[in-house]
Amino acid sequence: MSLKKKVIATAILSVLTATSLVAGAQTIRIANQGDALSLDPHSLNESLQLSVTANAYEPLVGRNKDLSLAPLLATSWKQTSPNVWRFELRKGVTFHDGTPFTADDVVFTFARAKGDGSDMKATLSDIKEVRKVGDHAVEIETNGPFPILPDVITLTMIMSKKWCEENGAAKPVDKRKGVENTASFKANGTGPFRVRERQPDVRTVFTRNPTYWGKIEGNAQEIIFTPIANPATRVAALISGEVDVMEPVPVQDIARINSSPNARVITGPELRTIFLGMDQKRDELLYSNVKGKNPFKDKRVRQAFYQAIDIAGIQRTVMRGASRPTALMVGPGINGWSAEQDKRLPYDIDAAKKLLADAGYPNGFEVSMNCPNDRYVNDAQICQGVAAGLARIGVKINLVAETKGSYFPKVLRRDTSFYMLGWTPTTYDSHNALSSLMACPDDKGTGQFNLGSYCNPKLDELTRKIQSETDKAKRDEMIKEAFKIHADDVGHLPLHQQSLAWGVSKKVELTQLADNFMMFKWMSIKAQQQP
Repeated sequence: MSLKKKVIATAILSVLTATSLVAGAQTIRIANQGDALSLDPHSLNESLQLSVTANAYEPLVGRNKDLSLAPLLATSWKQTSPNVWRFELRKGVTFHDGTPFTADDVVFTFARAKGDGSDMKATLSDIKEVRKVGDHAVEIETNGPFPILPDVITLTMIMSKKWCEENGAAKPVDKRKGVENTASFKANGTGPFRVRERQPDVRTVFTRNPTYWGKIEGNAQEIIFTPIANPATRVAALISGEVDVMEPVPVQDIARINSSPNARVITGPELRTIFLGMDQKRDELLYSNVKGKNPFKDKRVRQAFYQAIDIAGIQRTVMRGASRPTALMVGPGINGWSAEQDKRLPYDIDAAKKLLADAGYPNGFEVSMNCPNDRYVNDAQICQGVAAGLARIGVKINLVAETKGSYFPKVLRRDTSFYMLGWTPTTYDSHNALSSLMACPDDKGTGQFNLGSYCNPKLDELTRKIQSETDKAKRDEMIKEAFKIHADDVGHLPLHQQSLAWGVSKKVELTQLADNFMMFKWMSIKAQQQP
């Protein structure tokens, strides 16, 4: 081969190699301890599920990087009367299958998300009607003044009416019943990424949407999302370069990853509160050796449990400092939180024993506790720590720790006596936690995630007033009063706000949000420097 031909061949090889590197570099591989349980954006109100589907589907109103409100499928919104909001819809938007987006899809979506089988209906229970007022405008009428409506609908993902009806997915499926439909496995949204492949519990492959209406800041062309349950395996995959992003990072591995040559850990506060709930409705617990009565109906028992939990010990030994003990069901960053109220009852075994004895259980009792082992940071270990504390007051905990795929359907149908749950108010406002977690459950969706059915009518009355109050000072005072009622009742057992810890390759740039949503449109592979 002549020198000239060799030079040309070498040049071609260099171009092909560079192209291959670029193509490979545009794929970002993400590992999480669990998987989204469905691609249906209305089937489960759980952060990981919503985070995954929010890359393919979009709401009318979304969030910026600082969590402020952002126009997505609605370009603007305003109140036209105390109970009515008008949303102007974005024109020229198509779903992934090419179908144009119109007001009909919005009307259809809100009816679907409020209907039977939807796990999102609690957030929409006070919407009276959604009306089409043109191909690209809708009005949303509420039952009363609702000043935070735009915040409330940020996770109501818009679906194609035509696609859902043609694919037998006009109604969402209820994950509690294990039902599936086409929307469980396929996605057809308007979002910046499309679902190319879905293998539940194995991997989900997303590709960049070439017809997306907006700007995609990141350069990722493909996202491969893989559930890896074992923490050590996730860490090893990140350090070896098999994955580019993983979460959560076990707190004990943060230093190890930061000292590795190819990866680092991005940490930050999370808005999620981890807490425990108890069945306070049934006359006899489903899973206890106490027969003929329900010990959790007695405030003294609930308080004994609270004061037997060594939250400082859990923070120190289980969370290794990566948590913030809390007395409230919301944390800093949520409107309505106050440091004044955020003071826990003291950890006091003797006091807890006396409370239990005064309630008629001097020798304690036995009860099962349901916990996930792949949803929250060190969730099963936290439950073990709680069980150890309760053992000191004579309470025997039968710990049932299981994957979230079976855990959530079980507890969401209230098949539990004592359970762990984590909650991030999607509106970043205390009303969300009050309405979803602490209000008396009803058939409209209020109290939908109050799985132990704690109930105080005074708190419910305040919650309704908080929803419609437009004076911030008055509203904050009502939130404060509602939190005091709940704390005095020991309605739940708040534990802590966990910290975020994402393991990220040094070649990847992304945005970490305090709600733990991972948005693919803000992910990029850094350009490789030439030697």
